[in-house]
Amino acid sequence: MFFRNRRDAGNQLAEKLTVNQPENTVVLALPRGGVPLAIEISKRHSIPFDVVHAKKIVHPLQREFAIGAIAEKGEPILNTEVDVEQTWIDQEIHRVREEIARRRDLYDTFLEQEPLEEKEIILVDDGIATGMTMFAAIEAIKNQQPNKITVAVPIIPEDTYNHLKTLVDDIIYIEVPEQFLGAVGAYYQQFPQISDEEIPTMIKQLKN
Repeated sequence: MFFRNRRDAGNQLAEKLTVNQPENTVVLALPRGGVPLAIEISKRHSIPFDVVHAKKIVHPLQREFAIGAIAEKGEPILNTEVDVEQTWIDQEIHRVREEIARRRDLYDTFLEQEPLEEKEIILVDDGIATGMTMFAAIEAIKNQQPNKITVAVPIIPEDTYNHLKTLVDDIIYIEVPEQFLGAVGAYYQQFPQISDEEIPTMIKQLKN
C-alpha cells in the first residue's frame, strides 16, 4: 500500500472513520505531518480541528533515534532501556519544551484551543514508527479527561499497533504491515518536509 501524498492518506482515513457525534468530536493533529490528514478529516466530517504538540527526545549521538518524547501538557515518556546521561535528558526536555512553546505561539493565532473534556477525540498523524511521540500525546490528552480517544493513522508497524491498542479506545488505520519498511515516508509517493510556516496557511485555508 502506497499513498500519493498526505492528503490522499487523509482522505482514505476520513472514508474509514464513522463520526456519530460531530458536535462532540474534535480532530487533533500531531504537527507537522499530521496536519494535512487531520484537515481532510475535519472537512469531511465537519468537526473542529486543533493540534496537540509533542516532540521526540533524541539520542545525543543519533539524532534520528528517539529515546523519549514529551507533549505540551504532559510529562516526558522515556525509553528506560537506553543508557543516556540524565544531564542530556534534562537538556533535551528543556529544549523540546521551548520548541513546543514556540510552535504553539506560531499556531495560536489561527486556532481556537478546543476544550477536550468529555469530548470524543480523533488523534491523527501521517504514520507511526516507534510511536514515542504518539504515546506522549495520548497521555497528555488523557489528562484533559475526554470521553474517548481514537487514533487515526494510515500506516503503523504491527508491534507498535499491538501496544497502542492498549492505550486508546480505537485505532483507524489503512495498513498494519507485517514487515515495516523502516520509515513512514517509504509508504508515500510524495512525502515532503512541512515547515512551521506552512501550517498557519493550511489552517487558514481550512477556516475559510
